[in-house]
Amino acid sequence: MQLKIRIIRLLVLCCAIVTGTATLAADAPPPAGMQKVTAVEGISEYRLANGLRVLLFPDLSKQTITVNITYLVGSRHENYGETGMAHLLEHLLFKGSPKHPNIPKELTERGARPNGTTSFDRTNYYETFAATDDNLRWALDLEADRMVNSFVARKDLDTEMTVVRNEFEMGENNPGAVLQQRLMSTAYLWHNYGNSPIGARADVENVPIERLQNFYRTWYQPDNAVLMIAGKFDSSRALSMVAEFFAPIPKPTLVLPTLYTVEPAQDGERNVTLRRVSDTQFVMAGFHIPSASHPDAAALDLLTTLLSDQPTGRLYKDLVETKQAAGVFAFTALQYDPGLILLGAQVRKEASLDAARDALLKSVDALASAPITREELERARAQELNQVELSLNNSEQIGLQLSNWIGMGDWRLYFLHRDQMRAVKVEDINRVAAKYLSPINRTVGLAYSTDTPSRVDIPAGVDVASLVKDYKGDVGKSEGEAFDPSPANIDARTQRSQLPSGLQLALLPKKTRGGSVRLSMNLRTGDLESLTGLRSAAGLAGAMLMRGTTSKTRTQINDEFDRLKARVAINGTATATTVSVETIRANLPAVLTLLAEVLQKPAFAAEEFEIAKQERLASLEQQRKEPTVLGQNALQRRVAPYAATDIRSIQTPDESAAEIRATTLQQAREFHRQFVGAASGELAVVGDFDSREIAGLTAKLFQNWKNRKPYTRVPRLYFDVPAGNDTIQTPDKANAFLMAGINLKVSDEDADYPAIALTNYLLGGGFLNSRLALRLRQQDGFSYDAGSQLQVASLDQAGTLFAYAIFAPQNVARVEAGLREEMQRLIKDGFTASELDAAKPGWLQSRQVSRAQDNELTRALANSLFLKRTLAWDAALEQKVAALTADELNAAMRRHLTLDKLSIVKAGDFDKKP
Repeated sequence: MQLKIRIIRLLVLCCAIVTGTATLAADAPPPAGMQKVTAVEGISEYRLANGLRVLLFPDLSKQTITVNITYLVGSRHENYGETGMAHLLEHLLFKGSPKHPNIPKELTERGARPNGTTSFDRTNYYETFAATDDNLRWALDLEADRMVNSFVARKDLDTEMTVVRNEFEMGENNPGAVLQQRLMSTAYLWHNYGNSPIGARADVENVPIERLQNFYRTWYQPDNAVLMIAGKFDSSRALSMVAEFFAPIPKPTLVLPTLYTVEPAQDGERNVTLRRVSDTQFVMAGFHIPSASHPDAAALDLLTTLLSDQPTGRLYKDLVETKQAAGVFAFTALQYDPGLILLGAQVRKEASLDAARDALLKSVDALASAPITREELERARAQELNQVELSLNNSEQIGLQLSNWIGMGDWRLYFLHRDQMRAVKVEDINRVAAKYLSPINRTVGLAYSTDTPSRVDIPAGVDVASLVKDYKGDVGKSEGEAFDPSPANIDARTQRSQLPSGLQLALLPKKTRGGSVRLSMNLRTGDLESLTGLRSAAGLAGAMLMRGTTSKTRTQINDEFDRLKARVAINGTATATTVSVETIRANLPAVLTLLAEVLQKPAFAAEEFEIAKQERLASLEQQRKEPTVLGQNALQRRVAPYAATDIRSIQTPDESAAEIRATTLQQAREFHRQFVGAASGELAVVGDFDSREIAGLTAKLFQNWKNRKPYTRVPRLYFDVPAGNDTIQTPDKANAFLMAGINLKVSDEDADYPAIALTNYLLGGGFLNSRLALRLRQQDGFSYDAGSQLQVASLDQAGTLFAYAIFAPQNVARVEAGLREEMQRLIKDGFTASELDAAKPGWLQSRQVSRAQDNELTRALANSLFLKRTLAWDAALEQKVAALTADELNAAMRRHLTLDKLSIVKAGDFDKKP
């Protein structure tokens, strides 16, 4: 298991799409008052007279547009008493401006996928939406208005402060994340990188609105921002719109503050100890490194990859394979100023943390006597370059990734960093390892004194402007086609068939950026009776498939998929083995051939099986005291009270762990041999490929692979569950969780389903504009995240409507009262016609946005094969929702929702005093 711990929890949002013929940005003459600066690999930069930088990244193959604006301000720019201000301000910029007083409502009505995130060096806001000129105009108008006209009002701070505090409390529940923050605050004595972007609780609670307003006026100005438009749009029209909305903003006379704090060289190992209630232990070591613009950054990035890679990484072999840790991780925190490399391990409670610490440090120190080999370097380079290559196929994601590099100095650093990784030599890797991974430069467990002072001087950042001045990059990637994501067009373009093995096939060839292609496969297994007692064996059997075949080791499999520029994920449950693949056209046949070997000829090596068990046990132990996990688990067990021996039953973490411990290698191997095959299942491929070639190859690869035990669908049952209210104590947890549920005797084929689906969207969907979000977050300020989820079966009349919220434990009574009041108001008063009219476009556009994502479309096509549907079913559903009246919606909602069936579970440290 490769453990990843994020530096800060980010607030996530989303967006919409455009139509029309796009032109390459390089061909778009800028309007008056705008100057073209440069172009690299399909991305062109322009600049307005007021200093705003504009990046255009047209991509015909996307049916969406992403507008992303990055401000060069983050927690690095905060003063004493103002920690968390950049992040708090990010929240307030969703509270409205004069032209856009209700931003969440607008985002929801446009079906947008928005986001706002804050890090050490930058803050960004983006929205992805359906690709239309109207949507693009709206998004640019929104970002221009809130750049300088956001309310940043006292009344909004009063409620949003408690929401941000709840987000802070949520992070406090994760001991790994808390330890990371403590380590960074110890590693940095003076620089603001030692302060988490979430801020100090006291600062978040007490910051005066005047200081927040001044912070906004200081940093939010056009010459401190970079606007990017990515997706399907006409470049000339887009530039004209940018000029229309942003050019009138005057260039400010205010000179931005200059930051000058430099972290001094570390002069000895530092220590930090954290004691928290948890069933998982962590050990970490941080090392100071240069800034992202320094030439050593690329070698350091590759160093962290090869150290933590599984199964070949040094840390993995020294800690996981020796069973001293359940997982290892490493990442390079590249920043505008000198950053950190963080190395670490997750250790089970029953294991020795001291032994794991010693093994980690010994593994790092051994680099001096056992240098990195060329083979290790090339493996890490292939992995990293593969990730870059695949990311460049997605204009939406690359546009967002560039925000980080803009914060580090310039968006072109992303491409320069890639080029520098290509050029790294093994001598470079070993040089930076020796220089920076020094005991005197690390912050970890224990401290040692020394008679002879020593220093590791970290080089200052280079002049980024001169570094990127004449940079050109690679030849731009091939453009894809303008694809219409409507159900009718998808059905017309999709080729459906059944292979001789029984596997159903859906092929949707289309031109994509960079020749990208996606694959989704479901292999159906067993029946209700035959699967009894085999849940853990099935999960472990799925976990073993990528860990070696009869002719290839785990390392060889990983290396080959990296060479083929493929991302492959395989997961196993009792009723299905699922596969997802992303690669490119030229390599798809080879990827399919290797995938077939992985699926059909697993080695089931004993040592890998034990590692897989340890990883799963560590994951479960981490969940044992988490309020969100325990609350969800308890409610799901209540609304779905299957017998404990039934594979449909919901297990507690302890029950799952006990079953995993009892599962043998032979049981996992036998499950695969008896149950897994291609006689029952679905395979969908979407993207740039030759459909005749892939259909023929797939038939050949899977023709003789049959399930020895037949598959029969396991139905989902409806339970008439009475109301209940349970409380779970989770000591020493700063964040609490509430979840409520009502069972529904309905399938998605029922006449009432369109109304139920829209009820869920209005109650807890959209972006901060639902009934629950407006009440618990926007109005009361109790919850960072509140909403609802709808789970409805397609082939059985069985479903559940869930509502949830996170909050500080002391607010439990008020959160529960607020949720009940909203549910009562919903059933008593229903939804108004104006609410319905505002919600419909957003719900419909969100489905269009989903179909425009190839990874989501492959899953949808595979599922439609299983349900024996085409996307005409989706079109019919959308027509029914569009035709719904408020009276029809409310009548259907009341037929299925009643508070005397509402079950509630609350989990948190409710005995702790505020």
